[in-house]
Amino acid sequence: MGRIDYLAMKTDQETAALLDSDFNELKIAAKKLISHATKFGGAAVGTSFLKWVASFAAIYLLILDRTNWRTNMLTSLLVPYIFFSLPSVLFSFLRGEVGKWIAFIAVVLRLFFPRHFPDWLEMPGSLILLLVVSPDFFATTMREHWIGVAICLAIGCYLMQEHIRASGGFRNSFTQSHGISNTLGIILLIVFPIWALLTRVV
Repeated sequence: MGRIDYLAMKTDQETAALLDSDFNELKIAAKKLISHATKFGGAAVGTSFLKWVASFAAIYLLILDRTNWRTNMLTSLLVPYIFFSLPSVLFSFLRGEVGKWIAFIAVVLRLFFPRHFPDWLEMPGSLILLLVVSPDFFATTMREHWIGVAICLAIGCYLMQEHIRASGGFRNSFTQSHGISNTLGIILLIVFPIWALLTRVV
């Protein structure tokens, strides 16, 4: 009995020691990753991260508007915002064959089966069509240029102003139902272009 307890204690100690060493290695790797990221273009890493966050915030707001956040705001502006801020990996993927097939199916459904095409698919369908058929001037030149970032900033500021007005003031925009998530989502839409413009200037 005592030997079994001793063996159980020994294996527990060995497991704890192994886990501690693994965690220490993970800490060292995380510190190295952070130091290398800041050394080799921390601003670019920050811009890339904020671009992902802003794109998903815009998609979240678009879904929210199509489902239960019906407002009088011009939320269709989220479509060009997503177009200009979508990370290059996703943009290339959706601009390729996959996006063409999705756009083709959306057009066929809209033309021949309009009763089976729900209203909430209008904006995502428009986004896919915009991604697939936009000329290279918009898809490459404008997206990579500061003008595309400035358009994102203008859209974000407009949506924030309209959201605050619809909520009845800045304080109410944080206290109403769905107010906090909507306000934070719109703030993220503004943070990315400001950061991107500042890193271009500096």
